[in-house]
Amino acid sequence: MPYAITQLCCTDASCVAACPVNCIHPTPDEPDFGTTDMLYVDPRTCIDCGACAEACPVDAVFPVEELTGPLADYPAINAEHFAGTEPAAPDEGSPLFHAWGPVRFDRVLPADFPELDVAVVGSGPAGMYTVQDLLLHTTARVTLYDRLPVTGGLVAFGVAPDHLDTKRIGDSFARYLDHHRLRLRLGTEVGRDVDADELAARHDAVVYAVGAPTSRALDVPGEELAGHLPSTTVVGWYNGHPEIGADAVPTDAERAVVVGTGNVALDIARILAADPDRLAGSAIAPGALERLRAGRLREVTLLGRRGPEHAAWTRGELLALLRRDDLEVVVDDGDPRTGEAIDAAGPREHAALLQGVPRLSGVSGSDGRRRVVLRFHAPVEALLGDDHVTGVRAGGTDLPAGLVVRAIGHRGRPTPGLPFDEATGTVPNDAGRVDGHPGTYVVGWIKRGPGGGIGRNRRDAAETVASLIEDGKDHVIGAHPRRRRFLRRLTRM
Repeated sequence: MPYAITQLCCTDASCVAACPVNCIHPTPDEPDFGTTDMLYVDPRTCIDCGACAEACPVDAVFPVEELTGPLADYPAINAEHFAGTEPAAPDEGSPLFHAWGPVRFDRVLPADFPELDVAVVGSGPAGMYTVQDLLLHTTARVTLYDRLPVTGGLVAFGVAPDHLDTKRIGDSFARYLDHHRLRLRLGTEVGRDVDADELAARHDAVVYAVGAPTSRALDVPGEELAGHLPSTTVVGWYNGHPEIGADAVPTDAERAVVVGTGNVALDIARILAADPDRLAGSAIAPGALERLRAGRLREVTLLGRRGPEHAAWTRGELLALLRRDDLEVVVDDGDPRTGEAIDAAGPREHAALLQGVPRLSGVSGSDGRRRVVLRFHAPVEALLGDDHVTGVRAGGTDLPAGLVVRAIGHRGRPTPGLPFDEATGTVPNDAGRVDGHPGTYVVGWIKRGPGGGIGRNRRDAAETVASLIEDGKDHVIGAHPRRRRFLRRLTRM
């Protein structure tokens, strides 16, 4: 029986390199890599060797006969991706002849390549893929900086606590923290404890992997009210972020509203509405779990300003919500355009997954069951209340809510000493090289803007490290004796 990739896929592409018959797509060499929700196994060419499952850093690959319950849809989802394609040339007839790309040698270091001292700022996925590339493919010594007293970034504090398999990718990163060429400087923030010029003076090259740590604003009246929170606060709260207290999120109201229809919005709705007993076996922060146990939350409404056909969540995340047995999911079809779009959706469109979901026109309150309501064509016009939010006016209707969370996207913020593009929320760069700052590089969301799964950062880091290596070959950067001493290790995981 073939293998299949499931919702947990991080698009890291480790499985692609491990597959002996090239049956996992899209590959990093293909134009749609990074644009699909996940990677897919072609069941017609898979030889059932299991190499992909062994290589997967998040345990997302399984034999199809083992996929039951919430994961039972994934053999068909994998097969659908290859509908209408040919697995091999007709006269070859064997998956072993599946087409391969040309051999390339992207990394060739000359014998006199300098032994560099490189700083990486940020220990999230982008930073750790950069560290991994530098330690495995160069002789560089690396100093890893993070403003928090612990490493992990979005893996530790951005992945939902009930996605334990996805969080496991942090284990693959953690092994590099004890590498003999790595030193840690935790609790060190650029702009507070050290500035960009000082880092540039201490190191031969500096790579910033500082992400997009702020949430986009709604820009509506009432946005300043207590009880209205950015997604970053709520996600950090239930993940135990060291800067966010257990009382940061009010849970004393029965209803909450989450603005947005992306994966983060689904995560927040699922965690807020879930039975706390179901969360007890997850990685949720103890303080957040206690608040949910003591709270009254029973219903969460997700608001989308456009129709279900434009929702930004991935198919896998929506399927995972719909297959929950502890939550009732309903679609508010008070706007006729919602039902029309769902009914017209083709079988491979995300909106088609809602065709079997109960529809309740004008959903406005919970009957005591734990429920998630999907409401579309409902742009937010104002937040209601005096000192604390009491509701949301969206699409001409007032919805009661004691908690409102905006999950409408992330945005980068300026790093003191570096250029910043206010329009895109990124640092201007060319293949990772920061404009006008030789020896300074960016990677991840601060480089390309927020978007893409964890694994996309691997390819992104490879591009930035390639630029750094080229600059070393061309003597744009080079090792200096005064920079060769290691900084004192302050903290270890």
